[in-house]
Amino acid sequence: MKLYPHITSRCVLAACIALAGLNAHANTLEEVTVTADFRDLAIDQLPSSITVIDQQTLQDESARHFEDVLNSIANFNWSGATSRPRYFQIRGVGEQEDYQGAPNSSVGFMVDDIDLSGLGMAASTFDVQQVEVLRGPQGTRFGANAMAGMIYLKTNDPSQDFEFNGQATLGEDNQQGMGLAVSGPMSDTLSYRVAVESQQQDGYRDNGFLGRTDTNGRDELTTRAKLRWAPSALWQIDVNYLYANLDNGYDAWTLDNNGFDTLTDQPGVDNQETQAGSLKIQWFGEQVSVTAITAGTDTDHRHAYDGDWANPNYWASKSCTDYYDENNNGDFADQIPCVYDYTWDKQASRQTLSQEFRFASTERSRLFNNSTNWLLGIYRHQLEEDNDLYSEYNTWPDEVLQSHYEATNTAVFAQTDTELSASLSLSVGVRSESRVADYRDSNGDAFSPSESMWGGHIALTQSFNDDHTGYARLARGYKAGGFNMTLPAELATKKEFETETLWNYELGLKSQWLAGRASTSATVFYMTREDQQIAASQQDPDDPQRFVLFTENAGTSDNYGVELEGQWAANAWLEVYGSIGYLQAQYGSYSYQDKYGSTVDLSGRDLAHAPRYTYSAGVTVRPANGWFANLNANGKSDFYYSDSNASQSSTFTLLNAKFGYEADQWALYAWGRNLTDAHYGVRGFYFGNEPDQDWAEKQYIRFGDPRQLGVTFNLKFQ
Repeated sequence: MKLYPHITSRCVLAACIALAGLNAHANTLEEVTVTADFRDLAIDQLPSSITVIDQQTLQDESARHFEDVLNSIANFNWSGATSRPRYFQIRGVGEQEDYQGAPNSSVGFMVDDIDLSGLGMAASTFDVQQVEVLRGPQGTRFGANAMAGMIYLKTNDPSQDFEFNGQATLGEDNQQGMGLAVSGPMSDTLSYRVAVESQQQDGYRDNGFLGRTDTNGRDELTTRAKLRWAPSALWQIDVNYLYANLDNGYDAWTLDNNGFDTLTDQPGVDNQETQAGSLKIQWFGEQVSVTAITAGTDTDHRHAYDGDWANPNYWASKSCTDYYDENNNGDFADQIPCVYDYTWDKQASRQTLSQEFRFASTERSRLFNNSTNWLLGIYRHQLEEDNDLYSEYNTWPDEVLQSHYEATNTAVFAQTDTELSASLSLSVGVRSESRVADYRDSNGDAFSPSESMWGGHIALTQSFNDDHTGYARLARGYKAGGFNMTLPAELATKKEFETETLWNYELGLKSQWLAGRASTSATVFYMTREDQQIAASQQDPDDPQRFVLFTENAGTSDNYGVELEGQWAANAWLEVYGSIGYLQAQYGSYSYQDKYGSTVDLSGRDLAHAPRYTYSAGVTVRPANGWFANLNANGKSDFYYSDSNASQSSTFTLLNAKFGYEADQWALYAWGRNLTDAHYGVRGFYFGNEPDQDWAEKQYIRFGDPRQLGVTFNLKFQ
């Protein structure tokens, strides 16, 4: 029997030693290869902190979307401002909510060779080979969209032998899911792979006003198709197509924070339709290998919500004090029915086109006495997006703000990897990138910024012996500056903000233990952010129902912490794994003015969505008689929801399980997620949204998914 690695969560070494008496006849762990880097490298040879979740682990933990496993990644978090995760934070760095006009991600998101940064909803894990999360700046490889790190979904490639994999799922909340993947040869040189998956469920919310249970529902379709043509040993051509259609609701907020009983009359939506493709051509010459990657995306997405979180009948039953009454001779009425109706609706269309050329050394063209691999590359990325933003409460003349944004990024990059000795190697990479942008909107705002940025890394890797490898890494990442639209006159000085840079210092040790049956990874890091970009907000003094959202620079801040991961194959049927992340992410010197004109000093306070602790643990039992069981848990300590207030989440732990029987060609499982039915917040606000309470500020929380039980049937053969 084959055991598969779970690099996401690794057991601590002490636990492995304590159970050492059970390891007779244990299998060794398989080597994990990282595909997101320029060259495919074994994970213990890559001088960087990285989590890899393989296909077997995704199946063992009943993960159907990246959302189902992200809580098990050390020092990783997300913001629940959308129906599926779109905004991520790595080591405390990343966006928390929607932008108005200019996409600008701190955490990159890619599916194979397709850049979907800022569109992470399209993250079905069906027929995915592995999920890779690279922590820290990835300036050399990915540039501006990966200042904090990169999420990379590697899907399964076409196979030389026929494969069939079918999956059907039924669960609570009216969940239904179907998946089908087929792969095989079309000729001696051409192979294919097609994977289609559909998921539907009601979304765990009951709308009492409309009498519906599906206003927060999910209806998601993902289709992938691949062709691989290898006409000779010198050529390989890969064609990749992705279609994702997510037709989801967004009815996730309540006035009383009960979590799951809503009252909206206009429940929101969170839709995304993406068509994307890539063409990757590789030529393996004697002196140089050439890689050319062309990729493009076409996405329509819409995010809307009922901002008053209720309905006209609800508000009419409430009494508002000192509410202005136009029918009362211009006087103020003491008590009148409340009238409150607020809708926010953004529709956008985005197109991207990128081209990359890479030239890499071969065994015959290595430099410096055959000690150094080299790589040179050029990259160009064009993005165009149109937005229509509707809001009753605005500062622009019309209710719909129409905007058009274009940006072109051009970069050159180089990397060398040198063997200084039999046990010591040096990697040096640098990337120079320029961006030219143009923005226009119907409110008269116009910006045409251009800037030059650079990043890169220097890393030393020391192999102490066959089982232990250490590294030291210095990396510089960057995030382009930008601008704020539709700001009132009092915030005119905040129209533009500067480029942010991040320096990351990292020490790591990757080890094998117990004759290859256990592995651990330990990382210590220190990060310095300069001209840190933060999402700020200010309530309009003239309109307490309206918040002004903007981005500004907050000086410098320092983040530091530890990441520990481990795995142990105790014997041929038992695997244990776990992870711990510790993070200190605080502001340096930063203060702002609140709506009353008072100074709020956040110096030294934790950043938003940056929990001090993240943790996970799991055990998989797979005896030879076909039975299977997995039990896993993950959690986070409390964290601030926003940089502009003191609202905080609660500490939580989620417990998941899966049990079933596996035959050669079929398997049947029963599974449960969040078995203790924990109520845990994934997004929070602190403001006044209730006129009958005289707009008193309070905390509002969006909760994550409650307990769910279900069954899954798999059928596969080749």
